Amino acid sequence: MKRTITIILIAAAAATLATTAFAGTPREERREARQQARIGQGVASGQLTPRETVRLERGEQHIDRMEARAKANDGKIGPAERARINRAQNRESRRIYRLKHNGNVQH
Repeated sequence: MKRTITIILIAAAAATLATTAFAGTPREERREARQQARIGQGVASGQLTPRETVRLERGEQHIDRMEARAKANDGKIGPAERARINRAQNRESRRIYRLKHNGNVQH
């Protein structure tokens, strides 16, 4: 059980490092870091099960890939792309809240 939690925390740390590599503005970097911290806190407190954590990490990786694709063309993220990424981050934030408060507890 502890091994699973350790693996998840390592994955979360790796995702955090990958996230900062693609983030655009300091505001976006802070938002992504806060979301990663919320996931880490949920794992540490037992509010998130390993399966839920993996699901959330995949969502964070999806957002990272969206940012990378948006920057791939000209190195910048345009207003429409930024709005799309922001909506994805909003959805992921709601998902984090829902999964942390759904009553499933890691023992």
